[in-house]
Amino acid sequence: MSDIEIPVPERFVSDAYLEVLASQDSSQRCIFSDFSLQNMQEIAAKGYPNEICGLLVGTVSAEGWQVAEVREVENINQERAADRFQLDPAGYQAIDSELRRSGQEIIGVFHSHPDCPAKPSPTDLTSAWEGFVYPIVSVVQGQVAEVHCWVVTDEVSMGGKFQKLPHYT
Repeated sequence: MSDIEIPVPERFVSDAYLEVLASQDSSQRCIFSDFSLQNMQEIAAKGYPNEICGLLVGTVSAEGWQVAEVREVENINQERAADRFQLDPAGYQAIDSELRRSGQEIIGVFHSHPDCPAKPSPTDLTSAWEGFVYPIVSVVQGQVAEVHCWVVTDEVSMGGKFQKLPHYT
């Protein structure tokens, strides 16, 4: 990443935003293939100034998530595309169907935060699934500023929070 200064809107330091973050990082990890991490960042930068979204394809083990590839999926939230995403269900289903019997599966959802930190929001938490990894790409003025990965500690209805997940290539 670069030394781009990331704007921090006031909402990102509010109690509501801070309450979705767990106090400790995850002991698991996310390993990206070189191409997949680069591709995810390119997709995020290309979609600026709107939020983009997509799926992570790979495998999961006791150590964590291994991302083989990323697939962009349309953000169907047209009203608030600059600060919200809604993954196209048809795009999800098409990729899921394609992966059957391939040894790969959908293991996470990525999205971008235009001109904001790569930290999850309360809205992100309400749509998160336990067992998935959630990379967020911060894009500032069209340039990737940072990438952070997150996982949900427990079922959201049981008080789950996002834990930061170390990621590597």
